[in-house]
Amino acid sequence: MRFLLDDEQREFARSLDALLTAADTPAVVRGWAAGDHAPGLTLWRRLADAGVFALAVPEAYGGVGPLPVETAVAFVELGRHGVPGPLVESVAAGVLLGGVGGPAAKEWLPRIASGTAVVSLALEGYGPYALDADVADAVLTVTGDELRLTRGAGGATGPGAPTGPEAPTGPEAPTGPGAATGPGAATGPGGSTGRPAPTGPGAPTVSVDPARRLFRPEPGGEVVAAGPGVRAAARAAGTWATFATAAQAFGCGEALLRATVAYVKQRTQFGVPVGSFQAVKHRLADTLLGLEFARPLLYGAAVELADGAPGAGAAVAAAKVAAGEAGYAAARTALQLHGAVGYTEELDLAWWLRRARPLRDAWGTPSACRARVLAG
Repeated sequence: MRFLLDDEQREFARSLDALLTAADTPAVVRGWAAGDHAPGLTLWRRLADAGVFALAVPEAYGGVGPLPVETAVAFVELGRHGVPGPLVESVAAGVLLGGVGGPAAKEWLPRIASGTAVVSLALEGYGPYALDADVADAVLTVTGDELRLTRGAGGATGPGAPTGPEAPTGPEAPTGPGAATGPGAATGPGGSTGRPAPTGPGAPTVSVDPARRLFRPEPGGEVVAAGPGVRAAARAAGTWATFATAAQAFGCGEALLRATVAYVKQRTQFGVPVGSFQAVKHRLADTLLGLEFARPLLYGAAVELADGAPGAGAAVAAAKVAAGEAGYAAARTALQLHGAVGYTEELDLAWWLRRARPLRDAWGTPSACRARVLAG
């Protein structure tokens, strides 16, 4: 059995890396966090042209999927470059609509695959919030056996606007590095950025990661599917969302480790690079081991998904725990070894530091995923 990516998959990763490097994604992330979505949506369409959103859409609707291994390859790169937006949610929405079929699938799946529609998603069991619903062309929600769709940007507005799991009371609340004194700390009325918090209906929450805005979808919406098939499709979509988030978390961890290695090579103390100190080497080695142990779990879960194995859900949950914890450990290492400079918004590293914790907890907290592994 072959356990390595083939030449075509490696070339896909290289092409995405080149595309995202040329796009100056740190500037895109800064703009997205500030409310300027135009550069991010332009990048979204370029990613669609590269085939990213077609990976989970069935061929009958203009996609090329489902292709879990290629999805992992893509989302590792997206996580490594910190691309903002409801990327995971759009891919999971493709799985959901592909599972239920019908007029909604015919209308939205070709648009998802081509990148002409941005879709966000909220599922029972994963929290009541939809990421970047103010930018989405549609927000899908599943409650029981009903799939509802709210059209147009601003799918989450009104008094129920977001206090999401990235706020201080949720499962993505900042602790450890990024809490109180770290890059996710709230230092003023605008949270970690010190800017005034947005107000008014549908205003996004200022969270640990300012480029992740969570909204509570409004009640109602058009019922586009109902019945037992919706529940089964939602389970599959949730598994794919967990899987893609694991890949993002892994890529984020890789980016943090690479940036930290480069930094300790150039920062000197007592006349020598701090990277030559044994304690620093050990910390970096532990971080690398965590990522390298997560890598085979991630791609193993991709193989399970591709084969439709009964244990695919448990394999995905195991990959999410390993990748999420490894990415968060990489953030802790990066913060410690960069010192105070890691806190500054002027350094692009701060955006990756802020993202590691939310990715660890989004679409399946470590405790929930461990429970799923045990149950599986």
